[in-house]
Amino acid sequence: MSQASEQNVQKTVKKLVLVVFAMFGFGFAMVPLYDVFCDITGLNGKTADTAAEVNDQGIDESRMVTVQFISHLAKGIPWQFEPMVREIQVHPGETKVVKFYAKNESNQGIIGQAVPSVSPGQAALYFNKIECFCFNHQPLKANEDIEMALQFYVDPELPADISTLTLSYTLYDITANADS
Repeated sequence: MSQASEQNVQKTVKKLVLVVFAMFGFGFAMVPLYDVFCDITGLNGKTADTAAEVNDQGIDESRMVTVQFISHLAKGIPWQFEPMVREIQVHPGETKVVKFYAKNESNQGIIGQAVPSVSPGQAALYFNKIECFCFNHQPLKANEDIEMALQFYVDPELPADISTLTLSYTLYDITANADS
């Protein structure tokens, strides 16, 4: 092999090694970049994981917004989990309380954690939870049941083209990961 060919091979190998390291670094950066992107754009329907302040902007009585509630169980959690009301009408800025019912249908204690999501995704920025069972772990003994409250309001700044929000909760069994 000529010296020029060896130099070309070495250059190519160096470039490929650099590309591999760049791709590896980009892979690590994806999660925080995605979170920032979602926070800025409101995509992915993530709601705040801390309590909102009570609304002080007033109530927009000139319009109504439909808020739908749905629930899902993560695979393998032997609970019953559902909203006690499937849909309500609210004026933006109006504080409402709805309840969800949960029952541990197993013969052992389980700690559940509800994870919320709002659809359409951009509406998540305007859905404010003042009090929510999703802020805390929900330990239930065998066959125990509970009513869990959600107190919320829809921000009056909600874009006019959004007239329906869907709040979805997925309930996970976090017993193995919960602090003892």
